[in-house]
Amino acid sequence: MDLQITNHNNLFQIKGILNKDNVHVFKREFLNIFDRQHALILNIEGLTSIDRYGVNALAQLHNECLKKKKNLSIIGMGCDDLYEHFKSEENAA
Repeated sequence: MDLQITNHNNLFQIKGILNKDNVHVFKREFLNIFDRQHALILNIEGLTSIDRYGVNALAQLHNECLKKKKNLSIIGMGCDDLYEHFKSEENAA
């Protein structure tokens, strides 16, 4: 399944696979998002797979949120790859 991003107000549904081949779609969708939105909610329930490029794109979005003092929430169970990445980052700290 390709990457699908839909939104309603500030709730974005992320479905499919987020990887090196389509991370540019994700980045384009959220380019300067915090110039238009004060808060952003990403629902990753439909995310079936993510590689390190996708994780990096989410981390960049998070960093932008912190820099601009905006709110970012990531909700949904998503895929295990994402949780394993953050779990390993937490253990390394």
